[in-house]
Amino acid sequence: MKEEKRMLHSCSRMKRDSLLALIALLIVTVPGGSSAAARSAAVPAASGHHAAEGIQGQTDSRVKDSRTRRVALIIDDFGNGMKGTDEMFDLPVKITVAIMPFLSTTEQDARRAHERGFDVLLHLPMEPRHGKPQWLGPGAVLANMSDAEIRQRVQAALDNVPYAIGINNHMGSKVTGDKRIMGIVLAVCKERGLFFVDSRTNYRSVAGTMAEASGLPRVENDIFLDDVHTTQHVLKQMLLVGEHAQKHRYCVTIGHVGIQGKVTAAGIRGGIAELKDQVEFIGISELVKAEWNWSAGPTLP
Repeated sequence: MKEEKRMLHSCSRMKRDSLLALIALLIVTVPGGSSAAARSAAVPAASGHHAAEGIQGQTDSRVKDSRTRRVALIIDDFGNGMKGTDEMFDLPVKITVAIMPFLSTTEQDARRAHERGFDVLLHLPMEPRHGKPQWLGPGAVLANMSDAEIRQRVQAALDNVPYAIGINNHMGSKVTGDKRIMGIVLAVCKERGLFFVDSRTNYRSVAGTMAEASGLPRVENDIFLDDVHTTQHVLKQMLLVGEHAQKHRYCVTIGHVGIQGKVTAAGIRGGIAELKDQVEFIGISELVKAEWNWSAGPTLP
């Protein structure tokens, strides 16, 4: 039986070789013989440098298509000269700079980001369920404030951060679950042509659903990069960012400057090297326009 199979295989190969030889003869002898069928049959014989160039061209095209998977990398807690500030600004991709108001380098960081072509967000301090009040910083939105006080706080903070195109929350696990407060914050966003990025520090947050209901884009953080402060963990999270972007077309991710800011920056840099042929790093405004057809915009200074 094995011998019969070998004989059948040999016959089949001889027939194929004879057919290819006949086609090659037709190409040479028949005018216009390079028909679609003949070209198709000739493909298996391609080899060497030119064949490799053809394959490389196809690969390059696929890589280019895959780069439409987008990542918006937001770095929080700028504004106070924290560790990692320079390292984040020196990353080889576009980032979005989220800046806390009323701090020593708030305006400086905003102008530096704008000069580099980076998007700027107001990183608005908002009351958490747990944590020390001093962690919030100045200008925080608190749950016991009146509607007028909340509006005044949001407007003043926006006025203090030049070039802000949107807001995301600093802490805020208590406030982002409060419909009254988020209604006011989102109303200010809409009045000023801004959007709100929910950092998702609270799984009960109402920010996304309320934004959607009010005609604003529902923009939410997908992955925190530095919930564990090691370079290896940040690198692992960056790889998860790539996987998420491949699956969902895009990913919004957040890291931080601060005590471990240099560690986070190093992990992000390593992740960028791993993902450079898989995703495109863009500003949050580009992502919002692409995914939510957002066309409003603030009047920048």
